[in-house]
Amino acid sequence: MSPEKTTTVTVCPVSDLGPGERLIIEHEGEPIAVFNCDGELFAIEDRCSHDDGPLAEGEWSPADCTVECPRHGSLFDLRTGKPRTLPAFQPVRTFPVGITDDKITLEV
Repeated sequence: MSPEKTTTVTVCPVSDLGPGERLIIEHEGEPIAVFNCDGELFAIEDRCSHDDGPLAEGEWSPADCTVECPRHGSLFDLRTGKPRTLPAFQPVRTFPVGITDDKITLEV
């Protein structure tokens, strides 16, 4: 089995996503949400594992690094993608985030 190939995607300049802000991008038809949790950057697929609804539109806490699904209230950890509350029990995909030449990048 060969290792999975990744692609580096440029999201935006670092200055465009300040602490407490989020941004949704699309890569090859897949929405990805990038969050700035008080200076730490995290990226998850923008799809609730419970019902495939948009996840990043929900309330989120930069201090706790969590986002709440706006449909059924499952709380997801942005660091790991794992749900903290039901009804979701499967994690969502996370993406490594980096900074290159003052731009936020993702490995997808």
